[in-house]
Amino acid sequence: MPTEPFGSILSIKGNVLCVKDHEAAPCPRLAFRNTTSVLDSSAAKSDASLHEPAVPGGAPVAETAQPTRSAGPAKAAVAPAAPATPPARRGTGRKRILALIALAAVATGGWYGMDWWTTGRFIVSTDDAYVRADTTILAAKASGYVTEVLVRDNSAVKAGEILAKIDDGDYRLAVEAAAAKVATQDAVLARVDAQIAAQQTAVQQVRAQLGVYEVDIQRTTAALARAQQLIRNEFASQAALDTAKADRDRILAQVEQAKAGVASAEAQIGVLNGQRAEAEAQKVELANALARARRDLDFTLVRSPVDGVVGNRAVQVGQFVQPGTRLLAVVATASIYVEANLKETQLARVRPGEPVTLKVDAFGEQTLTGRVESIAPASGATFSLLPPENATGNFTKIVQRIPVRIVLDPQTVASGRLRPGMSVVVSIRTDREAEPARLGQVSR
Repeated sequence: MPTEPFGSILSIKGNVLCVKDHEAAPCPRLAFRNTTSVLDSSAAKSDASLHEPAVPGGAPVAETAQPTRSAGPAKAAVAPAAPATPPARRGTGRKRILALIALAAVATGGWYGMDWWTTGRFIVSTDDAYVRADTTILAAKASGYVTEVLVRDNSAVKAGEILAKIDDGDYRLAVEAAAAKVATQDAVLARVDAQIAAQQTAVQQVRAQLGVYEVDIQRTTAALARAQQLIRNEFASQAALDTAKADRDRILAQVEQAKAGVASAEAQIGVLNGQRAEAEAQKVELANALARARRDLDFTLVRSPVDGVVGNRAVQVGQFVQPGTRLLAVVATASIYVEANLKETQLARVRPGEPVTLKVDAFGEQTLTGRVESIAPASGATFSLLPPENATGNFTKIVQRIPVRIVLDPQTVASGRLRPGMSVVVSIRTDREAEPARLGQVSR
């Protein structure tokens, strides 16, 4: 078999020099530090082999030297390296990695699909939700200078607790004046009542006298009848008859006079009753004035209407306030709830009483629970100051949002950590049986 003209073949792959003998197995990859020196030594070796004498017969002499017997510089520059990974193995590894990635993707997709099918498709969620509470704005009802402020910002207060005081000097004087007028009217009523009582007594006396007069009338009438009988029998004189008749007429006149007195006294009683009714009406008016004066005096003490926390305090000592001047606000922390603005396309399965899970941005991943209490009767745009009028120009359909009120568990409300205005992410489970929202336990 003919031999190659060169005893070895050099090949360079990247930073690796490969030297192999003729008809030998592929040489191992050799790492080197200086590629230029290795190439120079290899070229010198090739030139030397060309000048060697040929064997008889004209056949060239084959170079059979081992790579380790090369020139000194090449030997010094070449160092053995680790065997390279066969290309077939690298391809198999890539396929395995891709298969694992595909399997993980399919498993993840299947898990998410199963979760959506069993749970996700029944959840209505929105991040357009906020913590709300009943906030009471306190304003002055009486005018005057503020003499004392008894609370600070963020102070917890109880219902009926005094928060501020307004100068009450003028109001106390008004109360005293109104009370004096009421006392005067009471005296007038007492006098009229006494007059009525006197007239009633006089009427009773006259009526008693009329009873006596009735007896006298019977007596004088009987005496007159006897006198007339005696005159007819000629046993009595005319003078006796005249005397008996005069006595009867006198008694009759006294009876008429007593009856007239009774009528007059009763008429006077009617007049006095009218005066008393007028005096009573005046007393009621004066009593109302006294009540208003006392109420105005009580308004000089600004009290908290509910249990809560003071906020947005604007009142200061020495400030002159008038009716309507804003003083401070009290947030009823016991009435905290969540208002979620759901899209109209999300309300198909939302019902009062359905369970809700909430995540407050301030609490990170902590989950709270509650229930749907009610759904607003109209969208938020309907109750806005300037509701949209779509009949005046071009129309662009916009998905409307409906406020949904969510009550929280009593334990969550009692913790006192929630503050109105906090952002909330709401998730409503529409596949669960709705239960009545226990509003009474939350708001009280």
